[in-house]
Amino acid sequence: MNYILSDASHRTAFLPFTFTRPVCEIRIGIDTIRDKWACMLGGSCSVLTEEYLQEKFPLKTEADNVVINASFLPDADLVTAVQELGVGELLMGQEEWVAYRTSQATKELPHDDFVRVDFKAAVLQIRNTWDIFSLNGRVLEADFERITAGRYSAPISPSNSLIREDRIFFEDGAKVEHSILNAKNGPIYIGKDAEIMEGCMIRGGFALGEKGIVKMGAKIYGPTTAGPLCKLGGEINNVVMFGNSSKSHDGFLGNAVLGEWCNLGADTNNSNLKNNYALVKLWSYETQRFEPTGLQFCGLMMGDHSKTAINTVINTGTVIGVSVNLYSAGFPRNFIPSYSWGGANGFTTYRTKKAFETAVAAMARRGVEFNEVDERLLSHVFELTKEYRNYTN
Repeated sequence: MNYILSDASHRTAFLPFTFTRPVCEIRIGIDTIRDKWACMLGGSCSVLTEEYLQEKFPLKTEADNVVINASFLPDADLVTAVQELGVGELLMGQEEWVAYRTSQATKELPHDDFVRVDFKAAVLQIRNTWDIFSLNGRVLEADFERITAGRYSAPISPSNSLIREDRIFFEDGAKVEHSILNAKNGPIYIGKDAEIMEGCMIRGGFALGEKGIVKMGAKIYGPTTAGPLCKLGGEINNVVMFGNSSKSHDGFLGNAVLGEWCNLGADTNNSNLKNNYALVKLWSYETQRFEPTGLQFCGLMMGDHSKTAINTVINTGTVIGVSVNLYSAGFPRNFIPSYSWGGANGFTTYRTKKAFETAVAAMARRGVEFNEVDERLLSHVFELTKEYRNYTN
């Protein structure tokens, strides 16, 4: 069978992150949703997403395809049910389709004559951007068990203070010295060739991706995930960083999600709790207004390639789009459209020529080339998001 992960009808709910990636490339727990499905299915998965994204995330179709709704996270029972689908069968969760087997692959069901198969066990699904951090602890636990099953951790230096060492796992090349690792409330996973510098205090669950770095004296509260080549410092609480992003300096980041190629300047701080303790609302691209999250703690959603200057402050429940350059004193508004340049004193349009020059430099620092595919994708995002920018320049 040929496995395909579909955005289904959920792409808009995960903007701004899905401006630049399909749903299955969202990181939650230790790895991405695509990584989880591929691992548990025992093979690769291609992607069914928006046309402008397919060049970077190609679709592979065959005569026999199983299309999976990528908003669902796999477990052993769900994977078995998917693998047992017959041609023309549709696996249904409590509210929507989970997978179907067909000769034709579409994001929406191509016809209504499938034979329905009900999946009655509980399933884990992400539906909103804030689910990425609020469900991260649960997913991190499951990923830790899957990834470390039957394996032994690389040696851990005796210079560290460890609590629940049985729930701490180092991949080969991980370097940690003179730090406190407390896995009592959640596991700690340190990826290949990652480094935690001296004097760090980490309370799990925590996952640090390959070649990630935690700077000296950092304080990290779980559940927090930092993907490959991320840099962390200061105080961090319940954050997911997809990869290649930096929050290297002092300052607080809490209940937040950062895409790729983001950088928070020194002493950037975000609020994750309103002064009146009210439940937080976030900008919704689906409804074009601020919608309740049901959460008291909700900080920042930041799309790919966005940056803040030193001493930037960010209000509770802020959504920042793709390629935003945020600076100046004071709290800016809590919805900042893609390709915006400015801060509390106002914004102008961040022109693609300048944005791409920054992307080239930022990606080169991690040995990644900004290529023509990236340029076409991000140029399309610029056009897609024009409606949100009413700047005069």
